[in-house]
Amino acid sequence: MSRLTYQIPNFTYPDTTPEQVYDVIVAQAKEADTAGFDRLAVMDHFYQLPVLGEFDEPMIECYTLLSALAQHTKNVRLSSLVTGNTYRNPTLLAKTITALDLVSNGRATLAIGAGWFELEHQAMGYEFGTFTDRFERLEEALQIIIPMLRNEKVSLDGERYQVTDVVNSPPPVSRIPIMIGGSGEKKTLRMVAQYADESNLVGLRSPEEVPAKLEALDAHCARLGRDRSEISVTLLVAANVAPTMEEADADLAAMAFLKGWPDEVIGMIKSMVVHGDPDTAGEQLEAFMATGLDGLAFNAMANGHIPGRVSLLGGLASKIIG
Repeated sequence: MSRLTYQIPNFTYPDTTPEQVYDVIVAQAKEADTAGFDRLAVMDHFYQLPVLGEFDEPMIECYTLLSALAQHTKNVRLSSLVTGNTYRNPTLLAKTITALDLVSNGRATLAIGAGWFELEHQAMGYEFGTFTDRFERLEEALQIIIPMLRNEKVSLDGERYQVTDVVNSPPPVSRIPIMIGGSGEKKTLRMVAQYADESNLVGLRSPEEVPAKLEALDAHCARLGRDRSEISVTLLVAANVAPTMEEADADLAAMAFLKGWPDEVIGMIKSMVVHGDPDTAGEQLEAFMATGLDGLAFNAMANGHIPGRVSLLGGLASKIIG
């Protein structure tokens, strides 16, 4: 199970031309590969998310990018964080994940969620549907994808998807872990208990919010007869860590200038992320780990592009997680 993930959510960097962006991404991936992270992830989006920037900022298709980054890394598992189920037919997604596993020599993870970014769906022509519809589609998709990744023939006559005697050849070279992303206690965590190896919680701003999620997962596992110890739970944390508090503030200010964020947005971001020097950030991370989490997933949207910042974050988190 992966316990420490580095996610790259931002492709807008100071003093970087479009043709230089990929080199900056590769540099982050290489740092993560040697800095204690055991998974490298990118977002599965086509527009930038509202909290991170304007919708029309650069966003690279995730599985093409992950397959390319597989050629520049040796150790980290590779994953979206997380795949929007609404963007691909489940048979195509299973083939895509299998291809990623093959080209990375067995380092793929399938991380998946129901999908939520309505603007992206409407603009690009993907069916959005209702909240209930998206979760019902996700469950049917898992009933197709998981057997395909386990080299099993699968048929399903569902409400959303219909497939007949699907064969996935060649099969993956590893047993690909299944992660479900999200924090919903009724639907998401029930599907984690039923289908997944890992859960990645999102949208939690304080350690006090974590125990209720773990208790909900425990209850679903007990009801379904699932061994809770088989499931690893991580939390997605935004981080802006630098050698000193002054450098952390400067890193955030530089990104804010590039993106045109006013002072109130900078203040909001500071309140939402793990921010500061290693001692300050370490205290916040220790508080999250004390809740019973198995690991953490990080994005360093404001300063991951700065050489050495990914290594600093990886070293700090490795010491805390153990």
